[in-house]
Amino acid sequence: MTEQVAIITGTGGDIGRAIAIQLSQDGFAVLCVDIARELNAETVDIIKGNGGKAQALTVNILDAVDQQTMLETAKTMGAPRLLVNNVGAISGASIQESTIENWQHDFDLNLKGAVSCFKTFESDFKTNQGVVVNIASVNGYGVYGHPGYSAMKAALVHFTKFAAVEYGKFGIRINAVAPGTVRTKAWNDRAEKNPKVFEEAKRWYPLQRVADPKDIANAVSFLSSSNADAITGICLPVDCGLTAGQAELAGTFSQSSDF
Repeated sequence: MTEQVAIITGTGGDIGRAIAIQLSQDGFAVLCVDIARELNAETVDIIKGNGGKAQALTVNILDAVDQQTMLETAKTMGAPRLLVNNVGAISGASIQESTIENWQHDFDLNLKGAVSCFKTFESDFKTNQGVVVNIASVNGYGVYGHPGYSAMKAALVHFTKFAAVEYGKFGIRINAVAPGTVRTKAWNDRAEKNPKVFEEAKRWYPLQRVADPKDIANAVSFLSSSNADAITGICLPVDCGLTAGQAELAGTFSQSSDF
């Protein structure tokens, strides 16, 4: 049988690495895409060490030549079947401190990159009835800081819905996952400024914890599987209940100690 290939962007980071490892365990041959060569190579080494099939590719997902390289490389591995748009970046904590350059940066890495990668594999996915999972964020649903990032994640969620409707006739399924706070190295700077940041964040989460990269990988695994064959156009929050509401606020409003 032809290998089913999963293309995952941003696999040098904690969430991308967890997704790549999980999808390898699910039976995909994984093309790990990242601009960070050494971190990406580490991810591939882990997958191969566990008996999986993977290849590292160092590219800029915004570059047209690199996009073609990504497609050609995936085809040498088998049939491109799954795309996980995981690359993302944050700049500018507030509107007042952010610049137009910050907004352009957030647009490029959080929205343009995902759309560009989808268009790169569009033709093959029509043939292979491909699956796409976009890594969005709870920031696309509410105000949690970082306006440019949040606006682009909101746009990514709407792109997910729009594409699901337009490409459903080809058998292509397109969904998104919206992580809340995830315990990754990306939080190290914040933790250095405030060692209690994770502990303080718990009060806003009904499950009294923040997510782990593995939690995000599990959601991607489900949406990529045949168990989700009838699911398209959704954005699945993996946020320990953050977007459902806050118990502390509910207790204040209801004046009940049950929350």
